[in-house]
Amino acid sequence: MSDAHDEHESAIKTPKQLIVAVVAGFLVPILIIVLLVKFVASDNKVGAGSNSQTPDAIAARIAPVANEGFNFVDANGPKVLQTGEAVYKAACAACHATGAAGAPKFGDAGAWSARIAQGYDTIVKHAIEGIRGMPAKGGNPDLDDIEVARAVVHMANAGGAKFKDPEVKAAASAEASAK
Repeated sequence: MSDAHDEHESAIKTPKQLIVAVVAGFLVPILIIVLLVKFVASDNKVGAGSNSQTPDAIAARIAPVANEGFNFVDANGPKVLQTGEAVYKAACAACHATGAAGAPKFGDAGAWSARIAQGYDTIVKHAIEGIRGMPAKGGNPDLDDIEVARAVVHMANAGGAKFKDPEVKAAASAEASAK
């Protein structure tokens, strides 16, 4: 026979070494997986739905959808005019808070200065009738002209103007109460 059979050697020479290698081959990957799972799960994470049975969560789920942000108003009752800030938040902020479609941002004196220079009446006219990308009355046809003027004063004054709030005329308030 040849000596080629003796040329092949391995690191494992005894049965004890073979058993240690097989056990290590199984235990080391399992240990690594367990440690990785522990590492990933070590944060104090709250699982989805873990607080789903609290009284507050149940009440939020069963609350009628109609109660969310809707104010029912008597159509025959007198119209209550909103403040300029309320109109701004409801209709104007969508564009004027972000500067969308070229709208001057709220509080940006540089963007408002050219418009303020045109005068109060021109700005209010543009707000009521619409101009360029801005729809009439900010897209809310239910707004009264006085409410739009109040919103214009609110925004322009934040941009550096010194406009006074428009006064509600007696005829306008009588007309509003007749509606």
